[in-house]
Amino acid sequence: MTTYVVTIPGTLHAELTDDAKTVLLQALRPADPQGTDFGAAEDLDLLSVDTEESRLTLRLEVTADDSNGAEEEARRIATGALGKAGFTPATAPLGQPFITGIDRE
Repeated sequence: MTTYVVTIPGTLHAELTDDAKTVLLQALRPADPQGTDFGAAEDLDLLSVDTEESRLTLRLEVTADDSNGAEEEARRIATGALGKAGFTPATAPLGQPFITGIDRE
């Protein structure tokens, strides 16, 4: 198993309130990339939001056998966290996940 940092872009079609952001961050916290050497070195934020453009970027740490598995797991985590924060696939569609770092021991 390898630890990956996966970045997932998305679009917000509903307002990200302070309460929703808090719930989203709490749900994503176990996947915070700051726990990896790559995430700490690059000072990656778990969540970046551009409210003017209605865009968000999630950066998640996942463990998987390969990059495809990492992307699938990151999408699963992101979709679940967004759901807990009150978003649906229609109100916060996600783009294609991509690997931004690999943390091998």
